[in-house]
Amino acid sequence: MPSPATCRLASPDEQIAAQQAVIAKFEALLWENGFNASLLASYQSAWRRLETLIAARGDDRRHRFLLVIPVADSPQQLHACLDSLLDLCKLFGYGGQHGGSFNDTQGSRWKKVSVMIADDTLDPSCIAAHQAIAREFEAKGLAVDYFGLDEQRALLDLLPDSTSLSRIIGKFHPEAFSHKGQAIMRNIAWLKLAQMQAADVPLLFYTLDADQTFKVNIATADGDRDVYAVNFFAQLDAIFSATDAEVLTGKVVGDPPVSPAVMAGNFLEDVTGFLREMADCDPDAAYRQPAASTQGSGEAAYHDMAGLFGFEQADKAYRYRCPLPGTPSNADCFVDFSRHLKRFFHGEHPTRVTWYRHANVMQSVQPARTVYTGNAVFRPTALNWFIPFAPLRLRMSGPTLGRLMKAGLGTRFVSANLPMLHKRTVDTTGEAEFRPGVVSQRERVDLCDEYERQFHGDVMLFSIERLTEHGFPQQPVSSEQIITTLKNVQADMLEQYRAKHQATVDKYAQLQALLNKARVCLDHNEALACAHANFEAFADNLAHNFGSDSPCHARIDSAANRAAWRQRQLDAIASYHTDLRAWDEALATLRQA
Repeated sequence: MPSPATCRLASPDEQIAAQQAVIAKFEALLWENGFNASLLASYQSAWRRLETLIAARGDDRRHRFLLVIPVADSPQQLHACLDSLLDLCKLFGYGGQHGGSFNDTQGSRWKKVSVMIADDTLDPSCIAAHQAIAREFEAKGLAVDYFGLDEQRALLDLLPDSTSLSRIIGKFHPEAFSHKGQAIMRNIAWLKLAQMQAADVPLLFYTLDADQTFKVNIATADGDRDVYAVNFFAQLDAIFSATDAEVLTGKVVGDPPVSPAVMAGNFLEDVTGFLREMADCDPDAAYRQPAASTQGSGEAAYHDMAGLFGFEQADKAYRYRCPLPGTPSNADCFVDFSRHLKRFFHGEHPTRVTWYRHANVMQSVQPARTVYTGNAVFRPTALNWFIPFAPLRLRMSGPTLGRLMKAGLGTRFVSANLPMLHKRTVDTTGEAEFRPGVVSQRERVDLCDEYERQFHGDVMLFSIERLTEHGFPQQPVSSEQIITTLKNVQADMLEQYRAKHQATVDKYAQLQALLNKARVCLDHNEALACAHANFEAFADNLAHNFGSDSPCHARIDSAANRAAWRQRQLDAIASYHTDLRAWDEALATLRQA
């Protein structure tokens, strides 16, 4: 007869450990030799089985997540973001629900996932749409808190003197409280989080952007796919349970997280390469697709100045991956590519898409230097880190904050392979729903404000990086040292921008020559003629924003303008320690309110 030991039922902990081993095996097979789509549903089911075992054991001490989503005039993107969150909850089941089942949210709520919509909207119709979206997803099973303009004003009224935070959250007229910018909106949301009290489980704050979803994109021989292949919450819980990390940042896949202002040169290289290829081929022949590997997914391959960030600079044109089904012709892909050209000015990069590359998440954890503000997670104890210099509305605020965190947190500031899928534009218009400072009228897109904020954002980033090497912010630095650093970095960046500007002007001349040559061959093909017109419109926008007479470049080329910005940046950096004290006092007040 078998011994009693051989008949012993596995304990709940043993069952959970065995299921975790099953998940690990499924994950290895899922990504073996690329991506095995046939195993995805089973992989997701294995995670839901784990949730059932954890629920049966009881005493679930895993982290609770509060997701903060700043949004401005973007109901389509907000809806898509929340829709993906709900799908993620259903497919992986993290934490389970109060009542109901994983696939039936009627009358139930997800136990460990809640949302705060931090609305910075101006348009009353968009405010109403955002509020309706909040109610819709409440009804579907998500706990959603709408943090609107009135709620934000009420929060700030709790502070004895909110003017002491003016260099953190700005100065506002009571009737002009919207479009404050993502950095200011996040800082105000952090003040709201200070009032949140952790329940009987650990709490993590998760900040994301409305134009992101909880998917990853896979490039396969059969086409591109966006899939739910990462259990974000379980992976984040494991990292924060096993490490002393205070702040974790992921990245994004899909559209780049940077401005077209720093992508125009390499995209122009890709466009001219495409036109040369099309000029030498049979329009009716099959388009020669690039390899299905992951071209474009190299670190910062989309960035004209990738070398500044320690990444290898791409030295050749990237080919367009035509998404049309079947075996499209060269003419078909010529037309298709032309339709994506205007989207570039709204943040897409059609030739240098970032693709997801699988890696074991826990093994991918490493010290970080950049905060992707649209994909960052932090403990409540990290609320003392606000986004610095927010009223300047500079781009690169996340990398700038990251340099400060690296100096202050060291190895407790980490990154991990947990990217979210980033999509800058909506299909209905081919444009972003809202981008501050970007003016779009008919075919003309003006990026001058964004170009200027990008340049001075780069100056601020690399100035802070140099100052941290001298002990800032832990050690005070003199105004003389700050101004010397700003002058030197500004001069270095101006040289970089001028060189890239001249290279773009030279490449533009090549583009125009190719378009002039092609124009005579399109008289009898309406589709190709329309596509050529799209290329001409692209060339016109490129010339306006980045050409030899660009008003955008003229802004940063102005010595008077640079001097004015340098003074504003000096004042902001010199006041940083005063702002830290004001912030800590505000947090203390709100925690007691």
